[in-house]
Amino acid sequence: MQNHSSSGKNYLLPFILVTSIFFMWGVANTLNSILIKQFQKSFDLSDFQSGMVQAAFYMGYFLLAIPAAQLMKRHGYKAAIITGLVLYGVGALMFYPAGEIKVYGVFLFSLFVIASGLAFLETASNPFVAILGPVESSEKRLNLSQSFNSLGAIMGIVIGRYFIFSGIEYSPEQLAALNTEQLQAFYDAEMRSVQMPYLIIGGIVLLWALLIKFSKFPELKETGDKTSETTHGWKNLLVHKHFVLGVIALFMYVGAQVGTWSYLINYSQTAVPGTNEMMAADYLTFSLIGLMVGRFSSTLMMRFFKPANIMAVYAGANVLLVVIAVALPGMIGIWALVLSSFFMSLMFPTIFALAIKGLGNDTQIGSSVMIMAIIGSAVMTALMGVISDYSSIVYAYIVPIVCYTYILWYSVKGYHQKR
Repeated sequence: MQNHSSSGKNYLLPFILVTSIFFMWGVANTLNSILIKQFQKSFDLSDFQSGMVQAAFYMGYFLLAIPAAQLMKRHGYKAAIITGLVLYGVGALMFYPAGEIKVYGVFLFSLFVIASGLAFLETASNPFVAILGPVESSEKRLNLSQSFNSLGAIMGIVIGRYFIFSGIEYSPEQLAALNTEQLQAFYDAEMRSVQMPYLIIGGIVLLWALLIKFSKFPELKETGDKTSETTHGWKNLLVHKHFVLGVIALFMYVGAQVGTWSYLINYSQTAVPGTNEMMAADYLTFSLIGLMVGRFSSTLMMRFFKPANIMAVYAGANVLLVVIAVALPGMIGIWALVLSSFFMSLMFPTIFALAIKGLGNDTQIGSSVMIMAIIGSAVMTALMGVISDYSSIVYAYIVPIVCYTYILWYSVKGYHQKR
């Protein structure tokens, strides 16, 4: 892909460098689903308690999105991206002392630091890619970059399956039969299994920050309507109804996506008793492959169909699939949830691009608000955990049904700009 500004600058290198960052945060996001199961074993947690992994993680997005936008507005996209990479790398390296201290809260704080970095990366990278070329093709560019995010997501599950999961799972009766030393040795081994993967990830991310620092980025200006060019800030954003509704849509989407993946392993083991954690992780891998295939295919489909129309069909399909998962728990339900990932594929980049379109000079602050909406991941995952603890993980999947229903409405009506 090659774009040129009016001054003739080549955008290919910055596009490649930033798209690679989509891959990196894909790794971090899906490793959380592995950590939920891993920490349940290491600290003997309930579904709600283990769901705090996502709460701590996405709280970082919520709290740091606005500072990220302010830094980006003052110093540019490149500065925000470098800051994000440094925070991501430091947070990953903190997993080593967390494993030595053996305190769940320290792991959660490490995840918060990682997510703080990702808040900078997503706040800067999404609009950077969206405006790195003609406005009419912003959805296509963002979908292409997000396709590599899917590759990173798959890599995250591969890392978790082969380098974090031990394959050792004890029943409550077997744990009760272990003496104190054996039990502590089991917990210690499970906790320390996360150290080396995160050390390697942290090192790679910090090296990439150095590469970005010494690379040349173009100065980009957003375009929009005249109102946006003369009025800036929060109040002006509220004028754009399609943006406000888009924030809600993104809140719903990330809640449905992360909630579905976070508890897919637990759902698989509940729906089909005897399913071990590594086999259940394979279902998550298949889900992410479906997401990746969906993103690449959706990018091609956008040549012939409007992105919003494709998203409406996909949202309707996911409502149906998750209803099946709730009504028919078992292999049918598992594969329905796996297939739903294919139809998730274009939702994040399409909602994001549609919502910030026409914001003009308020694009950066609008992007930060969109990233704040990622807190939906923490809210919906915690809500699903509460429902699971009081009833069943199967019924917890009613939450994504509600989310996809709203996205269907947004795809049909809510995204239209009012002028």
